[in-house]
Amino acid sequence: MIERGLDGDNCGPTGARERFLMGERVEDGVRSPILGSWERCHLMGVSPDSSDPPFWEDLDLAIPLVDAAEPVLDRLEAVFSGSHMNVGLADRRGAVLLRRFGDASLMRHLPASHSRPGFVFAEQFAGTNGIALALAERRFSQVYGAEHFSERSQANACWGMPIRDPLNGHIEGVLAFGCPRLEADLAMGTVIRDAARAIEGRLLERSTERERSLLRAYLDARRRVGLDGPFWGRYVIGEDGLAQSGLDWRDQVILQAKAAELISSAQRATAVVPLSHGRQATLLSRPLTSPSGVAGSVVEVVLPLDVPRRDSPRLPRFGDSLLPLAEHAPATLPVVQPRTPVLVPGQADRLVLLGEPIVGRLAVAARRRLELLAEASTRIGTTLDVERTAWELAEVAVPRLADFVTIDLPEAVLCGEEPADPRTDLHRTVVHGIREDCNFYPVGERVDLRPSTPHLRCLDSMQAVLEPDLKAAAGWRAQDFERTDMLLAQNVHSLISAPMLARGVVLGIATFYRSGDSSPFGDDDLSMAQELTARAALCLDNARRYTREHTTVLALQRSLLPHSLPEHSSVELAHRYLPAESSVGGDWFDVIPLTGTRVALLVGDVVGHGLHAAATMGQLRTAARNFAELDLPPDEVLTHLDNLVGRLDGADCDREPLIGATCLYAIYDPTTQLCTMARAGHPPPAVVGPDGNVSFPDLPAGQPLGLGSLPFETVEIHLPEDSSLVLYTDGLLEDRHRDIDEALDLLRSALAHPGRAPEGTCTAVMDAVAPKHPGDDIALLVARTHALPADRVASWDVPADPSRVSDVRAAAMRQLADWNLEETAFATELLLSELVTNAIRYGREPIRVRLIFDRSLICEVYDGSSTAPRLRQAASTDEGGRGLFLVAQLAQAWGTRYTTEGKVIWAEFTSE
Repeated sequence: MIERGLDGDNCGPTGARERFLMGERVEDGVRSPILGSWERCHLMGVSPDSSDPPFWEDLDLAIPLVDAAEPVLDRLEAVFSGSHMNVGLADRRGAVLLRRFGDASLMRHLPASHSRPGFVFAEQFAGTNGIALALAERRFSQVYGAEHFSERSQANACWGMPIRDPLNGHIEGVLAFGCPRLEADLAMGTVIRDAARAIEGRLLERSTERERSLLRAYLDARRRVGLDGPFWGRYVIGEDGLAQSGLDWRDQVILQAKAAELISSAQRATAVVPLSHGRQATLLSRPLTSPSGVAGSVVEVVLPLDVPRRDSPRLPRFGDSLLPLAEHAPATLPVVQPRTPVLVPGQADRLVLLGEPIVGRLAVAARRRLELLAEASTRIGTTLDVERTAWELAEVAVPRLADFVTIDLPEAVLCGEEPADPRTDLHRTVVHGIREDCNFYPVGERVDLRPSTPHLRCLDSMQAVLEPDLKAAAGWRAQDFERTDMLLAQNVHSLISAPMLARGVVLGIATFYRSGDSSPFGDDDLSMAQELTARAALCLDNARRYTREHTTVLALQRSLLPHSLPEHSSVELAHRYLPAESSVGGDWFDVIPLTGTRVALLVGDVVGHGLHAAATMGQLRTAARNFAELDLPPDEVLTHLDNLVGRLDGADCDREPLIGATCLYAIYDPTTQLCTMARAGHPPPAVVGPDGNVSFPDLPAGQPLGLGSLPFETVEIHLPEDSSLVLYTDGLLEDRHRDIDEALDLLRSALAHPGRAPEGTCTAVMDAVAPKHPGDDIALLVARTHALPADRVASWDVPADPSRVSDVRAAAMRQLADWNLEETAFATELLLSELVTNAIRYGREPIRVRLIFDRSLICEVYDGSSTAPRLRQAASTDEGGRGLFLVAQLAQAWGTRYTTEGKVIWAEFTSE
């Protein structure tokens, strides 16, 4: 026994119904199909206190549904004998056609609406009940006690099961059970399903008998004209005859499809069908009527004479296990399998197929649905773009399944994330149809859907929802009466809403509409829409996951790249970075200020794409900055990077190995206007002279990083004032539609414009050279060089004589006065005294002092020794060791860099 609705805590169906009727929002305590039915009843103005539903007297009981159901209902009456169970059969409109009772006395005690045929239990008349819910949900339904919308049905329990035509899948009616609520049993669900299948089986048997009668009529016609001899009294069914014809299986499929088209036309026709190996078959079709009045068609297939008769493997048969009717068939007649034409093999060159036009049309429709699914598998999911995948679903469905398609996706899905609640934050992503003037919500608009709409009902049930008549769809109309009235005026008449469900995640809603002369959607269309949507949802989820990963990798990559370029007096800078369309790579660039107003420029490229490439790029860029801080020359920096890549590959066995990385490293010195460069397998830079002349320096290529076999070579070139140095990665040049030489010519043309600022150069290069759909990242760095004026640099050679230190101090003070830097004179004098004295005492000649006045004052002391000074904390008893401590206190920064002749100790400080 099942007990429902006895909830004293106002949390079950009884309390939920009371709150609903009072106008309160109900979110729990009742199943979603029941709540959806209540909302539709409310929108249609159904009163919970209404009297008996309407009664129709002019019901037609001479229909196949009644004939098929009567024996089953008689058997149910015997099964439920002595109980308070009542059984009903309703048509597709909800009108009761037949009644049976477990106890005949119930007819005297039950109200007329529950004891007599003719009453209509559709939702708009009787509210929520088993028959109405089965028709609305188009599946097995059950309603207990307080779940009924009507007050008078609160003490009952009822079940409803749709009965479908086995051939076309359309709902022909509903089988319904009812009993007092306290006598309800869980087993009723199984019983009603079995009974509905039995009724559907009897409907199928009636269709099979019609096909038998067509075969009898054809055989009788042959005998009357004396053509019965060649059949030898032996008949084969369905695809078996084609299998024995000797034809290739592909030819068999072609003949079946063409024969189904001819049978569906129900007209005289002739068709020639090409077969394999250059052969052809002729199909002759003519109408045929059996003595019992069954109309159909016969198709004779004339085969080429060179087809050998043989026993071939049997093709898979659709529906072999539907009904075991063979024992009921006459011994001399074949058993006709549903959904496949009857095939009779004649002589070696002739086959015969028969069938009803409606069955042929169903076969053609089924084949077209299979063709649409096959096409969808190739057309949906061609990219990993979420919006494009949604559009592909709409383009496949229109016009072969629907006249219009709308798709609503949450904002989170468009960004690659899982939606927290797919019912909220929906945005109209796709509107596609046979014309553009229909009044659907436009693309990009936020869509707030009411719970009563089929769109949200499909999310509640996780099944597609069909509304065959939108004029009667109160829940759909309540969303926006003005807009839905306009759609109805444009003859949009039916819809299917399907959830886009993939891997347990709801990604959105796809809605299919039909309009004009298109037939309303049916159950076959419902299954097709759900299958299409499910396939598209998987592709959409793949695209969403890719979008999320792509966004994550892109965010990581951008966090590892420079957020802005440093301002530097020696160069004007501009850059561009464009990630690849399909996947983020490992390209990077950097600008690093060095001592002595120099600047380091570098670009690099880690081979590969994805998270691994981006993470490796971050490691190499960080390492390059650290090596640059040591004031190493370009070839040594590349050597250290080469060693690092080798260690990264060998340090972790689980790590994906690096295929390679390339790098170009350049140092520009504005005091000499010299640029020193080295590269490791990277494309050479472009140099644009002040006159616009473009050249590509002959710079040794070097091997990619990680190989560690050969040293790197440096090249030093002179860059006149206002020259431009252009560094880039290979993604700028690579394009499958052109070769490298053509790309270099385009780059040369784009750069050959003297006087253009770096920003303009970047824009021109990207517009002229960058591929429209880059397959690799593009990094572009443009630096226009400036020379430091000669009057901003002062230098003196110093003999290795301590007595000459005072001369250097005096010369430096005069130079500071010329630069109006008297406020720094005291600190500079102390600093120079200490550094020059140390060079004389601990270094060796040549010794030279240089002052550079740029944005700060830089003091440099050169000597020929490679011994590096070391800062230490002097003890109170030490007589020395405090000089570098003073330098560190006076200077904003200080350090040592090595040259080929020795070393330079430098110190930098501002006037503040």
